[in-house]
Amino acid sequence: MKIQGQAALVTGGGSGLGEATARELARLGARVAVLDVNMDNAKRVAAEIGAQYGDGCAVGLQADVTSGDSMQAAIDTAAEAHGPARILMQIAGIGTAKRVIGKDGSPASLEDFTRVVNVNLVGTYNAARLFAAACAKLEPMEDGERGAMVFTASVAAFDGQVGQQAYSASKGGVVGMTLPMARDLAQYGIRVCTIAPGLFLTPLMRTLPEPVQQSLAASIPFPQRLGKPEEFAELACHIVSNGHLNGEVIRLDGALRMAPR
Repeated sequence: MKIQGQAALVTGGGSGLGEATARELARLGARVAVLDVNMDNAKRVAAEIGAQYGDGCAVGLQADVTSGDSMQAAIDTAAEAHGPARILMQIAGIGTAKRVIGKDGSPASLEDFTRVVNVNLVGTYNAARLFAAACAKLEPMEDGERGAMVFTASVAAFDGQVGQQAYSASKGGVVGMTLPMARDLAQYGIRVCTIAPGLFLTPLMRTLPEPVQQSLAASIPFPQRLGKPEEFAELACHIVSNGHLNGEVIRLDGALRMAPR
């Protein structure tokens, strides 16, 4: 699919990997809806994109991926501004680290586990189902394609560390959902792929002390540095552009394999 001229949705677009992806889509000529649960962040990124690439090329909208009504409203509003979307970048997510048994011997909070799974896994499915239903009604393009979705997992889906039960389970669910959803939506010409990033220099990572960042970077075989959000964005956009990529999960991690802790 040629990205230029297409309407795109980016969940989690107000910061980090989502922000970088929204900016890369705009650079490639897409009309971008920046969706984020934080309205201020969504508006800021959209305004900066508009200032750089022209008014009207980006819109910032509040959207909660765990809510059907919230996501549907955002998709509808984005369509009014840019036309129906053919691209979904599902990047919204949260993380937590909780051991199954705490230092005081008490069990981990079930609510914490449920919240992470609800945002990362259920939220991904929610955004995908609503986007796909709208996209399936569009006229097919070259090769019968109607749209493309890129999900975000994590290397923790494969080698999660101590305390990452909720996060690894949620991201493992996204990995497991990728191929069956691609097969399900093949009849409509909608492709589905997932990126599993390793250690990236996101705003959350920047809050860690510099020695900790350096230690994490040293654990990556090559290149021995933290990933750049722009590298994630470039891969996400390449997946959209490469029509034969479908049903695949791609690790983007510099050959990193996480240690137990």
